[in-house]
Amino acid sequence: MPRWEHGSEERLKQAAMDLFSEQGFEDTSVVQIAERSGVTTRTFFRYFSDKREVLFADSDTLRSELVRAVAEAPDVVDPLQVVVGVLSTFDWEGRGRDIQRRRYAVIAANPELMERELIKNARMADEFAEALRARGVDARLARLAARVGREIFLLAYEEWLVGGSADLAVIAKDMTALLWSMQSPETTTPPSR
Repeated sequence: MPRWEHGSEERLKQAAMDLFSEQGFEDTSVVQIAERSGVTTRTFFRYFSDKREVLFADSDTLRSELVRAVAEAPDVVDPLQVVVGVLSTFDWEGRGRDIQRRRYAVIAANPELMERELIKNARMADEFAEALRARGVDARLARLAARVGREIFLLAYEEWLVGGSADLAVIAKDMTALLWSMQSPETTTPPSR
């Protein structure tokens, strides 16, 4: 078995996803992932601290990229649209829809992984809110836009994963319109405190 070989990280990710799909996350070991990849367990640990990290390896980089996009948005007059727009126009297709679908299924089937995913998404929303506040958006509005925008996107993302060829940005736009359609004319003005 080779000690190190070019492309090991991608092979490890692919092998892990295959094994997670075939036998479940809990029943898959690091040794099995390494064997399926044709590398040693030492090579596995060179890339990932444990098997959970295979699913979350790019999370920090992705979050930073998305937060930067919110911070650099040309106009923040509609902060909800900024958040939904940044999330829904990101190149998710380039990350492989099938891989994302499989990742989503593995995470959804495991409460510990789901908790981590929820924490990751909440942290991203907090950073979106901070980026909006830094651009002059009222703190309450920034927090609301970040959290609601995240939820709109997550619903659109789930639909996009299972829905086939629909464009994610179009689904997110439809979800946003659906949100506004739920509002009655009497509630367009916030209630007084």
